[in-house]
Amino acid sequence: MSKYITTPIYYVNGEAHIGHAYTTFIADSMARYEKLKGEDTYFLTGTDEHGQKIEESAQKNGKPTQQFADEISASFKNLWDEFEIDYDKFIRTTDEDHKKGVQKAFEAMYAKGDIYKDFYEGHYCVSCETFFPETQLVDGEFCPDCGRSTNIIKEESYFFRLSKYEDALLKHYEENSDFIMPRSRANEVINFVKGGLRDLSVTRTSFTWGVKMPNSIKDDKHVMYVWLDALLNYITGLGYGKDDKNMHFWPASVQFVGKDILRFHAIYWPAFLMSLDLPLPKHIAAHGWWTRDGEKMSKSKGNVISPKQVADAYGVENLRYFMLREVPFGQDGDFSQRAFIDRINSELSNDLGNLLNRIIGMSGKYSDFEIDSVDVLKYHVKELEAMNTVLDSLDTYMQNFQTHRYLEELWRLFSIGNKAIEEHAPWVKMKENKKDEALATVALVANILAKAAIMLSPIMPRTTNTIADALHFTIDNSSYTEFVQNKKLLKLFNIKVVPPLFPRVEEPLMPEAPAAQPNAPKEIAKEDNKSLVEQDNLIEIGQFFETSLKIGVIIEAEEVEKSKKLLKLQVDLGEGKLRQIVAGIREFYTAESLLNTQVCVVANLKPAKLMGMISEGMILAAKDEDGLCLIRPQIPKKAGTPIG
Repeated sequence: MSKYITTPIYYVNGEAHIGHAYTTFIADSMARYEKLKGEDTYFLTGTDEHGQKIEESAQKNGKPTQQFADEISASFKNLWDEFEIDYDKFIRTTDEDHKKGVQKAFEAMYAKGDIYKDFYEGHYCVSCETFFPETQLVDGEFCPDCGRSTNIIKEESYFFRLSKYEDALLKHYEENSDFIMPRSRANEVINFVKGGLRDLSVTRTSFTWGVKMPNSIKDDKHVMYVWLDALLNYITGLGYGKDDKNMHFWPASVQFVGKDILRFHAIYWPAFLMSLDLPLPKHIAAHGWWTRDGEKMSKSKGNVISPKQVADAYGVENLRYFMLREVPFGQDGDFSQRAFIDRINSELSNDLGNLLNRIIGMSGKYSDFEIDSVDVLKYHVKELEAMNTVLDSLDTYMQNFQTHRYLEELWRLFSIGNKAIEEHAPWVKMKENKKDEALATVALVANILAKAAIMLSPIMPRTTNTIADALHFTIDNSSYTEFVQNKKLLKLFNIKVVPPLFPRVEEPLMPEAPAAQPNAPKEIAKEDNKSLVEQDNLIEIGQFFETSLKIGVIIEAEEVEKSKKLLKLQVDLGEGKLRQIVAGIREFYTAESLLNTQVCVVANLKPAKLMGMISEGMILAAKDEDGLCLIRPQIPKKAGTPIG
């Protein structure tokens, strides 16, 4: 039975972060696991390189779009190669074969009547590359997914008849309860579909960086919508549209995605497949997000984690183990160096590494490093039964993508081994002249380590190969069949002395994340998207004075087009030039009423961009159930007067 496993293709507007690494680790581990069992397995990953956001990012970096995409895509591929990710294909949406496959799919949908031309007018989020109906917007303006301002765009477009597949999708969810994993995420998708599906705009005319229309549809001003283009990679990566040579792997066994793109994969993607008369994937598995020390990661906080930095400091195998052990699949996880170090020292060094060290030491002392399983069954039936019970339980956890439970259960083997050493005390048996019993215990633990290494190999392939080499066997489907399925024991061999696998870590090997600034905004309320500040932490007086608060005089004020919330203000802070501040107070103040009035301004904020406009400060305001009011000086003061 063939298995097909995919990651999402990663968007090339920035380099890989820890969330990308997590998705790739779990997909790689699942693919390795299936290959270990002898399944014919194909693993696809790659990069998503089209769309307006990529075009804009390239322009900001002063590079041709293709060159920019090439560089970022290469950074992903090089990182996965350095991490020894065992993919079968690394696809790029700028590959010619992919483009041809997308064009073929577009033609098929068009011929079926599922694509038609019309005009679209609506709120468009550039960041998400998505149109949203006004009913889904936050405060009638902001993107429901990323919170950024949307723009009203009217343009000619080709539409996919998504509404046609509403009933078919709901039926599929009902008949396949494990289509969306974890099952707890299915309700949000089902409720979205039950709310009614609108036909989906699948082309753009406002930019050119995308897959061109098929030659059979002569309409050169359109390019494909990035999500149609991107989602089709899962079949073009198998040869769809070219030679179909690997299409026998379809449908996918599991497609791993982040929870933020679940809707695209659980609604749009199956609808596209239905239109193409292709079977749906078995599972869409959505994982959570990662924070750092309990804080959401962001570039502005300076706490974004580079997976390469972590791997360089702690080792990529340790990172794989930590991420797949630390968090239940589907839930959000937290990266903490302290938690990481604890798992390295306790579970990897003490439980696993020390067990190997003990049998190397005992075999060297008692039998010149020779290990023979001949008497294991005679003296250790109880331990062998416990070991086999654990081994038989593991597959269920992996098939449900619960790697944390898989590893938790697997670690019971090391407990069985360590407990056997303590209970049977080979050093005592040697003194009592019971050498056969002592060596049987050493051989028992060697067999436990061998079988555990086989099952740990999808998670930590390099480390387990070292263990297997020390125990004189090779990890592959043959050893899996012999030692795990058929429950055979190791033949007579001489153990190899290897250095400690997991040296203890005494202190953090990376700089700690920057401490959260207590005087910084806790969160920007979406009502004003920059103008309200919440604080709830106690701070030192010196921290307070790091914030520059000044009296400002509003010299000019105007409404922001296409926004119901924002006013654009020109404010005099006594600097010899006016500051532009964009504030979400239009519901409470007219532009005219603010002219020549005084306000309190946070003057040393990093400039931000709102709806394409630079905002160089924040106006202080208070808001409760009765509305919002600006904080003003009781008596007029000179522009630029410090507050505090």
